[in-house]
Amino acid sequence: MKRIMISGTNSGCGKTTVVCALLKALSERSINVGAFKCGPDYIDPMFHSKIIGTKSYNLDSYFCPAGTLNYLLKKNSADMNIIEGAMGYYDGIGESHSACRTAVETGTPAVIVIDCKGMGASMGAVMKGFLTFRTPNNIAGFIFNRLPESMEKTAVSLCDEMGVTYFGRLPFSKDNSIESRHLGLVTADEITGLKEKLLRLSQLAEKYILIDKLLEAAENAVVMPCTEPDIPKNIARNVRIALAYDSAFCFYYADNISLLEELGCEIVPFSPLSDKALPENIGGLILGGGYPELYAEKLSENTPLLHEIKESISGGLPVIAECGGFMYLNESIEDVNGIRRKMAGVINGQAYRTDRLQRFGYVSLIAKKDCMLLDKGRSVRAHEFHYWNSTACGSDLHAKKASSGAEYDCAYADDNMYAGYPHLHFYADTEMAVRFAKKCCEYSKNKRGLV
Repeated sequence: MKRIMISGTNSGCGKTTVVCALLKALSERSINVGAFKCGPDYIDPMFHSKIIGTKSYNLDSYFCPAGTLNYLLKKNSADMNIIEGAMGYYDGIGESHSACRTAVETGTPAVIVIDCKGMGASMGAVMKGFLTFRTPNNIAGFIFNRLPESMEKTAVSLCDEMGVTYFGRLPFSKDNSIESRHLGLVTADEITGLKEKLLRLSQLAEKYILIDKLLEAAENAVVMPCTEPDIPKNIARNVRIALAYDSAFCFYYADNISLLEELGCEIVPFSPLSDKALPENIGGLILGGGYPELYAEKLSENTPLLHEIKESISGGLPVIAECGGFMYLNESIEDVNGIRRKMAGVINGQAYRTDRLQRFGYVSLIAKKDCMLLDKGRSVRAHEFHYWNSTACGSDLHAKKASSGAEYDCAYADDNMYAGYPHLHFYADTEMAVRFAKKCCEYSKNKRGLV
């Protein structure tokens, strides 16, 4: 199982650009390539998927212990795999749950991207710091982003001096830059000329990055022990679950969807932006995160679907609504222009814009009562990141932030609904997926008059 991690010195150093360039270059070589992202990010995996034409998966050591991480890595691997780090290589909750920890726990060699703009020999100090700050660290070498040709010999010499591999450089190209906005990168479908940009990046990678050396380093990945979760198969055979998927709702963990399919569920995508009704004969509904605030006017104009969703949930349809999906269930959303747009009204609240991230980061959630996904007192790990807030965030779960220890109540969790800002990863507790699938199966049978 060949694999390499591409991480970086800090957010914004260019690692996503390097990863996209490499994924496209490997695909152009007709290599069966797999992609992973450290941490809870949704957007980078969407770019990965756009490039390689298949799913990209998250590896998050806060959600999953090492044995589960290695199971997911093995389960989703291709012939050659690239794992993209998050933030700086040693960054996480303090130093915990970092890209470095994931590399060590999965036995994966790591390559650090350094942004060399404005640096000369000082990049050697950065290299030495990353190599010696903590051990073991699995660092195999470096890629030098925005390094001019005149400094290439210096970079090679520094790598030789420190006993690591020079894996090449990537010159700056404004035409191939990828824009960003308040939650990070824009989604892949929103970038004009993305295919052309990716092709140009792959050509730069072939010219300036030593891809063959990366492939050799990937062969040094160590096989680590994995723990396969005990998951019942096909307990919800042929149960149809509607999945909101369009430009407004597109933040999903690929493993969440795959796990529901393993449980027997049929996932049926639909668009809250354009479809006037829910898919037929469904037993459940998932409204994921995304950018509903950007499309609030169009969402609010689709009144037949809004009414059906409200009536269906009120009638017992099981639903998971995270972040943007939770906002969609509010009475209204304030759009990016400050105009309030009517939404489904399942929740008696108004989603509104703020000027900073709200409750950003990892949390542990404890159920304050028995509900669809959790028994009272059971805890599960989750993640929040949102600029929009709500006048009614819910209080059925008790949250504790992993970084600061701050505590607060959040979310709506009852017999047929989870709705709140925290995003859930089913492999943090696979019982959540099992319970949701069973609930959808029960609802579906009741609707058909079978029980």
